[in-house]
Amino acid sequence: MTSYEPFGARLRRVMDERGPLCVGIDPHASLLAEWGLNDDVAGLERFGRTVVEAVADRVAVVKPQSAFFERFGSRGIAVLEKIVQEARAAGTLVVMDAKRGDIGSTMAGYAEAYLHKDAPLFSDALTVSPYLGYGSLSPAVALARESGAGLFVLALTSNPEGPEVQHAVRADGRTVGATMLAHLAAENAGEEPLGSFGAVVGATVGDLSSYDLSINGPLLAPGVGAQGATPADLPKVFGPALRNVVPNVSRGVLRHGPDTGALRASAKRFAEEIQVAVGGA
Repeated sequence: MTSYEPFGARLRRVMDERGPLCVGIDPHASLLAEWGLNDDVAGLERFGRTVVEAVADRVAVVKPQSAFFERFGSRGIAVLEKIVQEARAAGTLVVMDAKRGDIGSTMAGYAEAYLHKDAPLFSDALTVSPYLGYGSLSPAVALARESGAGLFVLALTSNPEGPEVQHAVRADGRTVGATMLAHLAAENAGEEPLGSFGAVVGATVGDLSSYDLSINGPLLAPGVGAQGATPADLPKVFGPALRNVVPNVSRGVLRHGPDTGALRASAKRFAEEIQVAVGGA
């Protein structure tokens, strides 16, 4: 069987080379309008390819939000395939933000769609939801290992509805969110230089001192920029796990389009601010 370099090793290398910034590719209708584009497939493609042209050769990760492509049906998915392929060709890693989660053969189908090496939408990593039970993710975990891909599991998200599930306390006294982090630590045990199974932990969630974020895997941190978190907030939120944080900025960069130079300049500013915040972590 062909052996592929694990996602965690590839991510560690590109973060060390380019810094940890992840730029979201979120072509929702209001942003298309801000760019002067029509809310149609042509506008979608122009938006996505412009972002890739502007940043994919200089940031560690790009994160397309699948929903904004799916709403255009098969033609939108075709654009997404093109975006993924062009971004990966430019040397950035692609995290597909699809938040898939199901059981059995259905979860296996989702895994095949995004994590099989021959799939048109093959991505370096996929966001997944574990709230049908962490074990329901087993098909995705297995295929990610086989393909050298990774997962980002929703753990401590910043949406206001999240705490009713993620902070719920189990019979053993641990919260559900802490349980997910413990599962990920087990997946990543012994992996060097970084495990491939990460958590989604919002940069806006506040004090996480009661949670053990040392999962030996990456922490995808949405919320920097328009959602209110700043690069300077990252050390106090993530503490000793700071070196493994992948801060995601979407609107904070995207609002500067469609000019590629302005998009590049905005990404560069965020990258520099993040580098200062991360420092010697």
